[in-house]
Amino acid sequence: MKLDELKPACGASREAYRKGRGHGSGNGKTAGRGHKGQKARSGGGVRPGFEGGQTPLYRRIPKRGFNNKRFADVYAEINVHQLEEAFNDGDVVTLAKLEEVGLVQKKFDGLSILGSGEITKKLTVQATRFSKTAAEKIANAGGKAEVI
Repeated sequence: MKLDELKPACGASREAYRKGRGHGSGNGKTAGRGHKGQKARSGGGVRPGFEGGQTPLYRRIPKRGFNNKRFADVYAEINVHQLEEAFNDGDVVTLAKLEEVGLVQKKFDGLSILGSGEITKKLTVQATRFSKTAAEKIANAGGKAEVI
């Protein structure tokens, strides 16, 4: 057997059924859609799960199961240009110092430094994580990025 001799099994493929091609075809005029109504219109129909305005099943049933949102770590996100404005040359930046300065108001599980903006001051920044650009900018300014 050769590749050009392959063909589908008998009865596996059938010719495309052309709807709306005259009443002699047996499926002309309304093309199997019936008369009028939402589903007869072009683009008509309802979205999946719609029950005619009745509250759908997916909203009626109780929601159960695990969701990590309550337990997930939430990080304070600070950009390097904010550090430039808030601290002096040679300062050590920690989450506690950021709270004192007023850049962080709520309690967070850690500190994440992002690389937006420029920094010229030599700062020692102690944070949970740094973006690649933030660590580079702090190092280029002569400071240190310490992961704690």
